[in-house]
Amino acid sequence: MDFLSQHIEALIFCAQKPIKLKEIQDCLSEMFEAEVPQEHIEESITKLEEKYAEETSSFEVVKSGGGYQFLTKPAYQASISILLKQQSKKRLSTSALETLSIIAYKQPVTKSEIEQIRGVNCDYAVQKLLEKELVEIKGKADSIGRPLLYGTSDRFMDYFGINDMKDLPSPKDFATNENEIGNLDEGSQETPQE
Repeated sequence: MDFLSQHIEALIFCAQKPIKLKEIQDCLSEMFEAEVPQEHIEESITKLEEKYAEETSSFEVVKSGGGYQFLTKPAYQASISILLKQQSKKRLSTSALETLSIIAYKQPVTKSEIEQIRGVNCDYAVQKLLEKELVEIKGKADSIGRPLLYGTSDRFMDYFGINDMKDLPSPKDFATNENEIGNLDEGSQETPQE
């Protein structure tokens, strides 16, 4: 495999999402301090696809989402699903979920605001959410002491399978009327007020 293909292989491998041809070309041009023709890049990618198509490899180069990425071959789906199942057992605790919910709906929010809503200390839950990269520090508040502001991360969106914060259920979907006691009589014409 030639020098150019090895660099392209490394770029595809390290990219966190499908890397586009233009991104590969920009990286290579900056590195070599010369324009790398797109045809050469495409030829190298074809060589990589052929290399990883062999049975000796458990993954392959796939064009997806307008770019290229490494994916495991379907033959290894069973072992990967076992790993994912084992990892899913490491779920979030109730306190972490409560804290994450507050951050998602109130962001950007300080730790003291979260604690005021929950009524308990949330240091541990926030720390765990930061470690799992579900929340991130968004800056500092303008209030006294300049406390950190927390908000959800891109990983949060991926973890819960949503594309936009608008996809979260509205808090009013969970609310019940404060004065609601049982059902209205069948003969009553009154309707509950919201």
